[in-house]
Amino acid sequence: MAAVDLATHPGHLARRLQQAHHLLWNTMVSEEITSPQFAVLNTLAAEPGLDQRTVGERVGLDRSTIAEVISRLGRRGLLDKVRDPQDGRRFLLRLTDDGVKAHRRLTVRTARMNQVFLAPLSPEEQTVFLDLIRRVADAAEGLRNPGEPLVAQG
Repeated sequence: MAAVDLATHPGHLARRLQQAHHLLWNTMVSEEITSPQFAVLNTLAAEPGLDQRTVGERVGLDRSTIAEVISRLGRRGLLDKVRDPQDGRRFLLRLTDDGVKAHRRLTVRTARMNQVFLAPLSPEEQTVFLDLIRRVADAAEGLRNPGEPLVAQG
């Protein structure tokens, strides 16, 4: 059996992209705050007071992963959980003052990192690339939600 060309395998390419992103993240953004943790901080900066389930949906993390991310951010003092006055079983999340400061600092660093990450592409290619990977990522969410069809768009 002949070897396959891994350059045509999206999963292989996605893993290589993720490795490059991880390296850039650790060297240019933070060794303490992970990219998923930043996504949670960013979501709460934009929409304070969301519940854990909604934050997980917004950032594309499953239930157990979002619970761990929120727990770690809480232990670091970057977010607070407040019981929902309308539903005592639910907690609403807000950034602390330290969380707001961390988000601001990380936002500047992620912008620089993204410039480096996308530097091999022209501005037009960057727009197309981001649109394409967003579409694939959005469609892949259907793998977790079997009721949603995986259909090509565009």
